[in-house]
Amino acid sequence: MGGERIIAPLMASIPSRTGSIARNTTETRIAIHVDLDGTGSYDVSTGIGFLDHMVEQFSRHSLIDVTMKVEGDLHVDQHHTTEDSAIALGQAIAQALGDKAGIGRYGAAYSPMDETLSRVALDISGRPYLVWNAKFTQERLGEWDTELIEHWFHSVAQAAGITLHMELLYGTNNHHICESLYKGFARAMRQAVERDPRKGGAIPSTKGQLGG
Repeated sequence: MGGERIIAPLMASIPSRTGSIARNTTETRIAIHVDLDGTGSYDVSTGIGFLDHMVEQFSRHSLIDVTMKVEGDLHVDQHHTTEDSAIALGQAIAQALGDKAGIGRYGAAYSPMDETLSRVALDISGRPYLVWNAKFTQERLGEWDTELIEHWFHSVAQAAGITLHMELLYGTNNHHICESLYKGFARAMRQAVERDPRKGGAIPSTKGQLGG
């Protein structure tokens, strides 16, 4: 025992990767906090039950901690709440990523759920783009309008600076389709935001920066 040394952990020297956004307009009031190095814990309340469920799935399977509180003009419709919460989430992720030094940058996942299979591939490039190849056959999941699902992903990609490709390969159950897409996005994001120790903190681009 006398010859043993206690080696202090190096984690204290690694900067925290968190982001916090407050977005207040005449249409929505939003507070969001994310931790890219979390455990997948969440506290989500948007006023739209199915959207809550999907953001919770994103958090749990990406291991990104998400606190999201939204008060929106749901007496009008769900568009502003859906769009603005996605924008704020994307902004919080971008803030947490900082200059993106040392991250994996790319992520991809096949996501099966019963009869459904989806494929998601993404690049945290700083150049936002969404390719969407998925359809729903019912107008709502719970009380959430299914036409807003594509718009949610578009808004996240724009705000976070992500090139995002999402494709439903096959599936018939609309709940399974939506959940498969969100889980695939989550797992791809987990790969992309994680630090790669072999990169030694370098920005993953030959240009020396991401975006532009």
